[in-house]
Amino acid sequence: MRTTRLAMVGLGNVGRRLLELIDLKRALLRERFDLELVVAGAVDTTGGATAANRNGLDAREILQLKRDKQGIAAYPRRGKPGMTRQQLVDAVDADVLVELSLTNLKDGEPGLSTIRAALAHKMNVVTANKGPLVLAFQDLMALARENNVRLLYSATVTGGLPTLNIGARDLGATVIDKFEGVVNGTTNYILARMTEGQAYADALKHAQDIGMAEADPTLDVDGWDAANKLVIIANAALHHPTTLQDVSVEGIRKVTQDDLRAAEKHRQVIKLIALAEKVGKQDYRLSVAPARLDKTHPLANVGAGMMGVIYQTDINGTIFATIEEDDPYPTAAGVLRDIIQAAS
Repeated sequence: MRTTRLAMVGLGNVGRRLLELIDLKRALLRERFDLELVVAGAVDTTGGATAANRNGLDAREILQLKRDKQGIAAYPRRGKPGMTRQQLVDAVDADVLVELSLTNLKDGEPGLSTIRAALAHKMNVVTANKGPLVLAFQDLMALARENNVRLLYSATVTGGLPTLNIGARDLGATVIDKFEGVVNGTTNYILARMTEGQAYADALKHAQDIGMAEADPTLDVDGWDAANKLVIIANAALHHPTTLQDVSVEGIRKVTQDDLRAAEKHRQVIKLIALAEKVGKQDYRLSVAPARLDKTHPLANVGAGMMGVIYQTDINGTIFATIEEDDPYPTAAGVLRDIIQAAS
């Protein structure tokens, strides 16, 4: 039995779901992959905890602490109040750092520094945090290569849908001529509700009430979340070094009921589309904007609570994939698939 020791940074919604999956899928991981996952250490806003023993920290114990509104620093006998991310990376004996801190698109911190530190310690890294990749994709991948370790991040784009694995791995020998995607679930939900007759403000409020939209929805409704995902797709799947400044971005705030009715008259729907179109042999035109799609278009039928992507290629034909995702479990499952890959 192979044992892979994990150091976890961030125990929010995705981190807690991941702990549940590690516990739930323990027997399956043993059977299919001869793999045992052990949580060697973890850190959250209260501090950290580490365990040098073979069994590591108890995932159920951590989850119970969270249910009791306590942090990891309260872990019996192992808790270390005030322990930082850097101290965890320096102290823990782990094979994979699982970086699940909140996305910060201004400077990527604290995730960016944590990932850099782990890679420099020759530790594999799995992350669902878009910020570091959007801001420093090429540098981080170079650092991973330099230290002969892996940086895996498939959960940063469309959560449980393996968009990046399809593009970067499964289409590795192709030229991708065009990528189209409904990659932001919040705006797709709002537009779907507006199509049913709700006003924008009402649709947004409902999305906030059910936890799909943040209190400050700017990143979603102004198109920046989709643009950030497109940057990662361009770097990883299109092999095209890209920054956010290379993407033309327009959100959905200006979409009106009149626009939706006009689209309906022509048997069309409006979706926020992340688009990369090949221009010449080397370049891509990258954009995020509301687009009118014929109802026969595959993405036109990607409903509320869903995301979908299309790859048009030179030798693999056209590939369409979709997911319905209304809670953090599929994203946590995406992190788990990367952990399995890192352990292989």
